[in-house]
Amino acid sequence: MNKYVIAIVGRPNVGKSTLFNKLIGQRLSIVDDTPGVTRDRIYGEVEWLGKTAFIVDTGGIEPKSDDIILSQMRRQAQLAIDTANVILLVTDGKSGMVATDMDIAQMLQKSGKPVIVCVNKCDSIGEPSPEFYEFYNLGLGDPVQISAVHGHGTGDLLDKVFSYFDFNNDMEEDSTVINVAVIGKPNAGKSSLVNKITDEERCIVSDIAGTTRDSIDTLVENKYGKFNFTDTAGLRRRSKVYDNIEKYSIIRAKMAIERSDVCVIMIDATEGVTEQDTKVAGLAHEAGRACIIAVNKWDAIEKNDKTMQEFRKKIDLDFAFMSYAPQVFISAKTGMRIDKLFEYIVSCYQSSMRRIKTGMLNELLAQATTRVQPPSDKGKRLKIYYMTQASVKPPTFVFFCNNAQLFHFSYQRYLENRIRESFGLEGTPIRIIIRERGEK
Repeated sequence: MNKYVIAIVGRPNVGKSTLFNKLIGQRLSIVDDTPGVTRDRIYGEVEWLGKTAFIVDTGGIEPKSDDIILSQMRRQAQLAIDTANVILLVTDGKSGMVATDMDIAQMLQKSGKPVIVCVNKCDSIGEPSPEFYEFYNLGLGDPVQISAVHGHGTGDLLDKVFSYFDFNNDMEEDSTVINVAVIGKPNAGKSSLVNKITDEERCIVSDIAGTTRDSIDTLVENKYGKFNFTDTAGLRRRSKVYDNIEKYSIIRAKMAIERSDVCVIMIDATEGVTEQDTKVAGLAHEAGRACIIAVNKWDAIEKNDKTMQEFRKKIDLDFAFMSYAPQVFISAKTGMRIDKLFEYIVSCYQSSMRRIKTGMLNELLAQATTRVQPPSDKGKRLKIYYMTQASVKPPTFVFFCNNAQLFHFSYQRYLENRIRESFGLEGTPIRIIIRERGEK
């Protein structure tokens, strides 16, 4: 990758996520007054004076806490520090310097990376408050006063950050990156899958449902190509969602589906197919995304020669609305059939992006209407004049006919199946639009 990386670190509730959102220009990271909202590393892209770099938001560091989640958040922050070119230590100008700030500063000095101290919550313009000068005691050079909420001082901050980068040595960026959203209900193994694929602790994994809150992007390059995996928060039934943070998490998961090319729908094999699994899959189907059904924890159940066949029948029944989606039985823990999953991701993406020439489509249409006559009603028969492909992702086809009322749903399904069989559109939904001749 030719991108430079900026890591935002600091103790909880100093405004790291607010600063992250301000610098990237969108509300990607969840912001709330509750300490510990951000847990994993969240990546975004910041642009300044025509140059771009990656920026990473991390969870608040509590150097001396024994809490399981807090200790893993500390490890996630350390990983961000290790991969960063420049580190932003965010502090709170209203509360002044505290002992935790000094502990974190000492940790950062050991990294040997350039560290810039940002004194946040300096909301008034003019001379800094006396508390501002306390931050010189951190021994990390001149602090920069900013207001992440209002954006004051962020220009000076970015000038200082980008001065550490040598863009003259950049190489050209190449080829397509496939965006993959990993979705499912809580504890299906989404974070474990991303960690296995990247071979590092990219996401915090815990038996506690709801550990993942933000949608976390991870760039992966292997023999199958380049991928951007998005680990999303588990989607629970609406009646089970109690707090604002989880509501935000669900919105982030839905946004991840919208910006993805392929959705991997994770099902917990130990629990079987549930109603919530079908609802989660429905979100991806409605968004028109290519889909793969990945049955995880396949190594954890007792099997005989009919177990997989019976499980497939259950999936076929409950996921009848997306019969186009291939099924793969995996283990995120052991890595079983992860290669097969990558093969499906590539083939499903290619299906969703496929364009078919109008001549080929109309040749197929002539054969299909000859084999099965279009429906009729009260002496009037449906006439389909021609069809064309309007767009991709998903492949969308427009049929021009004499009477849209006669174009019965069952005949639409018949034509959809013929298109799918003839052009190998596995793994992607197909959209059909009906137009009467003369209708714009």
